[in-house]
Amino acid sequence: MLESLRGLGYSTAAALADIIDNSISAGATTLDIQFNWKEKSSNIYILDNGSGMSDQELESAMTLGDKNPLDARSPNDLGRFGMGLKTASFSQCKRLTVASRKNGISSCLRWDLDLLTANPDMGWVLIEGPAPGSEDLPGKLESLDHGTIVIWEMLDRIVTESFTVNDFLALMEEQVERHLAMVFHRLLEGHHPKLRLNLNGKKIEAWDPFLSGHPAKPWTSPVQRHMTSCGNIEVQCHVLPHRDKLTDREYEINGGPAGWNAQQGFYVYRNQRLLVAGGWLGLGQPRAWNREEPHRLARIRLDIPNTADADWKIDVKKSVARPPVALRAWLTSMATDTRERARRVFAYRGSPTNINAGTPIEQAWKVERTSKGIRYRIDEAHPSIAAVLDDATSTQKDLILSMLRVIEETVPVQKIWLDTAEQKETPVTSFASSSDETVLKVMKTLFRNMVIRKGMDIADARARLACTDPFQNFPHLIAQLSDPES
Repeated sequence: MLESLRGLGYSTAAALADIIDNSISAGATTLDIQFNWKEKSSNIYILDNGSGMSDQELESAMTLGDKNPLDARSPNDLGRFGMGLKTASFSQCKRLTVASRKNGISSCLRWDLDLLTANPDMGWVLIEGPAPGSEDLPGKLESLDHGTIVIWEMLDRIVTESFTVNDFLALMEEQVERHLAMVFHRLLEGHHPKLRLNLNGKKIEAWDPFLSGHPAKPWTSPVQRHMTSCGNIEVQCHVLPHRDKLTDREYEINGGPAGWNAQQGFYVYRNQRLLVAGGWLGLGQPRAWNREEPHRLARIRLDIPNTADADWKIDVKKSVARPPVALRAWLTSMATDTRERARRVFAYRGSPTNINAGTPIEQAWKVERTSKGIRYRIDEAHPSIAAVLDDATSTQKDLILSMLRVIEETVPVQKIWLDTAEQKETPVTSFASSSDETVLKVMKTLFRNMVIRKGMDIADARARLACTDPFQNFPHLIAQLSDPES
């Protein structure tokens, strides 16, 4: 049975998160996670300052299935099945030692799978005390009034053949740190965080998937609530800034552990602990949505109470959640709106004009939906195109319109789509690679046409350019326009 439980599919990061859940439920505010490299004798331990356990409580915690998952739990309890400590640990190691200190009294028990295998007649024996040679690890509790240390030894699922110290460090820094920074970010962030996680002495900083407070963030919805028989469900929708609005460092960090495309979708929390990071929970119409490039900026925070575990089909690893039928229509409606807003920001490269309000941006291209499909047409009312047509003779106008029609009919839609899919980014547009001088030259031409030919006031001409694509991206250049003759 124990060997079977080892195959539940935990990653090292997910297994550590399960151990941390137990510490948080025990009131811990500080946890020290230590990776110690000693080749085949390497170990990992998690030391917390929680309330600790008595000898009887420790024996219960180390016993498989000692708690009924149907029992009522404390509202702040992050557990459910009473299996996390054992299943998470055995997925990574063959020897699990747990020592705990409460009311000045320390207790220590361990499971040793090799020992059980070698002695099949000894039964399900929990061994008292640490393994020979490991006595110093439980001793770390002696400096605390109360707390618990979980020790993983014989890391056969981690330190495999050809595994090196560099692989050990990469696991710690690139996978474990990033995962824990995401899963517990709401407990780690703020001026007075509820939790501090240290990884080999380094504080883990929170990773906020919603870029809260970023000045370029285009949209955040109000919090929506839905009362169910299991408690209150809260949802808040977010559209993140386009890459053009982020520094290279911001873009790299905020892609998250799995990357921008994979991190889109719902973020399901229970007691502020992240269970599911991205994905669309099987929602969508007429078929379930996939993670698609145009919706990469859509992220939705969803909070459920721990009384809703059964309704949401939370699994032992706390990595899967499925919304109840009664909530699917409500969630689908909000997700549909968020996906469309995110698609607009993605397509228009993050225009500074609010996507909900304010003066609409005049686009050079317009979208027509016909019975044969979507068609892209050049808008003749766009100021730059209208200026040329106004100055043209009848013959010239016919030539210009013919040229525009040829451009419309030969837009390399498939090439653009393939390049976007392969490069994971929309092609560079909106003068992104042009100098200010180049943009200003084009802008002055339109400015002179508006003021001299059409008789517009200088302020009105500036205002028109400020809501015309792509010039709305260059307010500092629009401010320089004054004399149309210069």
